[in-house]
Amino acid sequence: MTREEARKRAEKLVDQMTVEERAGQLRYDAPAIPRLNVPAYNWWGEALHGVARAGTATIFAQAIGMAATFDENLIREIADCIATEGRAKYNEYSAHGDRDIYKGLTFWSPNVNIFRDPRWGRGHETYGEDPFLTSRLGVSFVKGLQGDGETMKAAACAKHYAVHSGPEALRHEFDAQATPKDMEETYLPAFEALVKEGEVESVMGAYNRVNGEPCCGSNTLIRDILRGKWKFDGHFVSDCWALRDFHEFHMVTSSAKESAAMALNAGCDLNCGITYLHLLNALQDGLVTEEAITQSAVRLFTTRYLLGLFDNSEFDHIPYEKVECEEHLDLADKTTKESVVLLKNDGILPLSVDKYRTIGVIGPNANNRTALIGNYHGTSSRYITVLEGIQEYVKDSARVLYSEGCHLWKEKTENLAFDKDRIAEAQIVAEHSDVVILCLGLDETLEGEEGDTGNSYASGDKIDLQLPKPQRDLMEAVQKTGKPVIFCLMSGSAIDIGFPAEHFNAVLQLWYPGARGGKSVAEILFGEVSPSGKLPITFYENLDGFPEFTDYSMKGRTYRYMEGKAQFPFGFGLTYGKIVVTGLELKELDEDGIWVEVTAENKGYVDTDDVIQVYMKNMTSLFAIKNPILCAFRRVHIKAGEKLKQRIFIDRSSFAVVNEKGERLIDGDRYLLFAAMNQPDEKSVELTGTEPVKLHLNINF
Repeated sequence: MTREEARKRAEKLVDQMTVEERAGQLRYDAPAIPRLNVPAYNWWGEALHGVARAGTATIFAQAIGMAATFDENLIREIADCIATEGRAKYNEYSAHGDRDIYKGLTFWSPNVNIFRDPRWGRGHETYGEDPFLTSRLGVSFVKGLQGDGETMKAAACAKHYAVHSGPEALRHEFDAQATPKDMEETYLPAFEALVKEGEVESVMGAYNRVNGEPCCGSNTLIRDILRGKWKFDGHFVSDCWALRDFHEFHMVTSSAKESAAMALNAGCDLNCGITYLHLLNALQDGLVTEEAITQSAVRLFTTRYLLGLFDNSEFDHIPYEKVECEEHLDLADKTTKESVVLLKNDGILPLSVDKYRTIGVIGPNANNRTALIGNYHGTSSRYITVLEGIQEYVKDSARVLYSEGCHLWKEKTENLAFDKDRIAEAQIVAEHSDVVILCLGLDETLEGEEGDTGNSYASGDKIDLQLPKPQRDLMEAVQKTGKPVIFCLMSGSAIDIGFPAEHFNAVLQLWYPGARGGKSVAEILFGEVSPSGKLPITFYENLDGFPEFTDYSMKGRTYRYMEGKAQFPFGFGLTYGKIVVTGLELKELDEDGIWVEVTAENKGYVDTDDVIQVYMKNMTSLFAIKNPILCAFRRVHIKAGEKLKQRIFIDRSSFAVVNEKGERLIDGDRYLLFAAMNQPDEKSVELTGTEPVKLHLNINF
């Protein structure tokens, strides 16, 4: 069904409703209208890395881990899998009359905010700090979730529009000030790509204000840019209870009635919350028109018709057995294996069971189910922690000793014990082991969304880049035993890992690897597959000289604007092989962009995946971004000793710069391209011992 056909049917249906019924349909928990055979529908669904909060589902690696795969095709497969499970669950739930929250087909995912500050607690919901990577993966997710068939498989949502990345504690009252250049260069590109290229069905506004206007009631963001400039024709939804903030915290209105009017008149069609209960009073007082209510109702029913909710569709017979089926679990396993980032390896990895007969597994995240799943997750029928994955892998071939080592953040694990009550046990385990797997980090109780975490002092955000002190003490105690240590960090954000990088034999970033991620991690540790993930964020040495959290200027933030060296740079990640780029040639030029050919060779002894990355630096424009920027990437698999050539397209838009007015233009004709398996920065070269291949271009578009 085309959008125009769906819209005409929506107009015909809405025309039969009273204005009271139309206004009622603008609530997230839309009531049934029995006389028109319209069932109740709850619009609130979550699918960040699997169908969330609706019972059993396949739980993939958290979104930041998905980003670390740098794999557009995989992200599309994941989203298609999520849509399949969503349909399977919806078919059965609706057949049983269960139309509760989280059980519909409108999923408020993906989160394409830019992870600009490592302190932000919700950064692990995003695809990282780079607008280009976020755009490419976000478009893939939307296309996978919505499908390309006669009927929309599920409806995706680009959130949180548009300038939103903490602080969580201030989000209900905060005004993010962003320059026109930063808006166009950093904060808006992913949303624009999802709207124009991905044809995303919905967009969710953020809680905060941007340059004085609340995001869910902004004429600039919604009317002028989203619907005017980008021609968005889907529906717009408020973040949950965000409209209440207009009069309670932002103080831009004086009542719920005025807040409802402000949002509706700006183009907010759907209210997650209760403020639209006041729409009829706003209508009575002349603050909104019946036409505006009707327009939003039509947009919402257009989506329901596109989803085939009033017709038979090709998805009605997807069986419940698709939920957490073997095919989907295999895809989750593949995702985790592509997401794990190897940051250091002195040769100890991969491990051999023949060499290490006793393996010590230590740390509060070694056997922590919560650290597997991040936030916005479903329920798994089985969880496999890192400890369990290692135990299952080695079986009777080696002895596995375990110590929790410390609490995730408290000074003791037992209330009546002395502080550091598991340190001695950890040292004993290490002393009796041939090798130690040390699993530290965070989980959603320490980094997450305001109101969702136990970290109330920072409302889900981090106050610094340090691991909690009990974990730092544990690190030092294990290091003093002198045993070989493989450090596994489970977090959704950058942590200062200077100590393990200096003192331990290997360092792995696991993110939140999914419900059964421990199995995948074990198979990486023992060499069944090579790690091949890349950092989608920068790991900083510290926050010295870093901008204030509330400062939304991009100066000094992310790999594109930072000064000095990173601890571990964006785009970095080792493998068990040794793939290097040996050639970069311009092959074709047209008005849409250029084609380059990249030659890569595996000079190591292990077959492996890796990611070709191409960066660009505008050499002449005064408006150019400070550092080379990612403009293309391609995941490849190369066997040991072999080479391959890849033709890679670089879109014309990557050659554009943004001036201080926020205008995108082609300015300059000299460009420098870099191709490597990492960024062309000094630290990446230092860590890999390999220089990127360069190509000078003189181009006039």
